[in-house]
Amino acid sequence: MSTAGTDSVAKVAIVYYSGTGNVHKLATAAAEAAEKAGAETRLRRVPEFVDGSLAPVFTEWTQAWSEHAETTKDMPIAGIDDLEWADAVLWGSPGRFGLIAAPLKHFIELAWPLHARRGLVNKVMSSFTSTGSPHGGQESTILSLNNVFYHWGAIIVPPGVADDIQLAPSNGNPYGVSSVSGPKAVPGRLAENVTEDNMAAIEYQTRRMIEIATALRRGSAVGSPG
Repeated sequence: MSTAGTDSVAKVAIVYYSGTGNVHKLATAAAEAAEKAGAETRLRRVPEFVDGSLAPVFTEWTQAWSEHAETTKDMPIAGIDDLEWADAVLWGSPGRFGLIAAPLKHFIELAWPLHARRGLVNKVMSSFTSTGSPHGGQESTILSLNNVFYHWGAIIVPPGVADDIQLAPSNGNPYGVSSVSGPKAVPGRLAENVTEDNMAAIEYQTRRMIEIATALRRGSAVGSPG
């Protein structure tokens, strides 16, 4: 199959899971950047698949989690049809012990039938994360997503260090934009540790992904194994 077409406007899906709002803030900035770049854009959240907090013993975190859930409850929910529709998908997940969060992994597993019929081959993929500390598994979280993309036969577009914004003190991860949320979430102060440089970096990563996806759409069709 091919992602190339006569229409040069890229179709971009931003698919993310967010527990207390950090990844949500980055995803929203990415969607705004995609629309500004002229891409057809879908911002889609992945919902929880449990009814309550994972850690009720952490009362402030649970309150912040509940606050974020209430704030985003009316946002469109991601579906596998969004992956099929898109030329490029930007994925966001908090790091959980160096891995992606379970709700996003569950959503990825639902894409198995689409993958089986090679519906994800040659699509552009990129990803971002947020962790509690600078060394809280940012790179391994991004790379765990990349491992999925390898299986799909997708085209991975990292931000790299191809723009000065990546050299800002709160940035620097060449694999995917990564923010530091801090050790705990505070109700009423969601995502306050996502920096302006983080926001500028996710805008840059989104633009870079769209540039590659658009170039592929304008180029020759790339066939998959038949």
